[in-house]
Amino acid sequence: MPINDITLTSGPQKVTIPQVGFGVWQVPDDEVDAAVLAALETGYRHFDTAKLYNNESGVGRALAATDVPRDEIFVTTKVWPSEFGAQQTVESFTASMDRLGLDTLDLFLLHWPFPQQDRYVDAWKALQALRDAGRVRAVGVCNFHVEHLQRLFDETGEWPAINQVELHPYLQQREVAEFNATHGIVTESWSPLASGKQVLDDPVIGGIAQRLDATPAQVVIAWHIARGFVVLPKSVTPSRIAENFAAAEITLTEDDMAQIAGLDRGFRTGPNPDEFNG
Repeated sequence: MPINDITLTSGPQKVTIPQVGFGVWQVPDDEVDAAVLAALETGYRHFDTAKLYNNESGVGRALAATDVPRDEIFVTTKVWPSEFGAQQTVESFTASMDRLGLDTLDLFLLHWPFPQQDRYVDAWKALQALRDAGRVRAVGVCNFHVEHLQRLFDETGEWPAINQVELHPYLQQREVAEFNATHGIVTESWSPLASGKQVLDDPVIGGIAQRLDATPAQVVIAWHIARGFVVLPKSVTPSRIAENFAAAEITLTEDDMAQIAGLDRGFRTGPNPDEFNG
């Protein structure tokens, strides 16, 4: 089953990213290689990790063990704000690449803005330099609000290729998603299922799932796909990994989309980027 690719614009480059990726947050390093290999066997070709997750080495082991060619796999990692800065960000990147066992990275992201720290612009310039040197194909950010994105552009003249934010039916991030779309920034959803039961137990989602003979998780993932977002479902269970991937086969109606649009309630499973500073 093919997964759509979405085009990222990063400087002069055009890079395609598979719309459905595999997230590995909170997966222990000694378990993540098995999960990534199961995902590769299912058909996933996009993997999202981070220094903070402490599992880049395990992802690297899986990439080394698979028969899938490297040029068919899209890998993302992230730099934590404690390592923001001209030199520190490059050093963090080099350490991540050593753990991943890669020569070139597909996407490198600033993990959070930490606005009170006031170092994300310097770190963004370091990402641009890594991209321009050919070490990274595309660069972007995570958890950036409109004012953070605008500042990057005002001070460097370039928008991020992608903005990965917490996004699910209970937190639809309309302002950020619309701003991203206006400026050619792709929106990527983390915690796309709201960490489980809150959204998956919603009767609206359940009703749509019953009509489609699908699971609630598949309905929510299909909603992200229909919105044009890159989505990062996570599981370590092979059957669930395959089930999530199959959500790309589901087509939601306009009425389904309208019903889910009415579920937004500003519910966060993680911190508010305006307030989170470590």
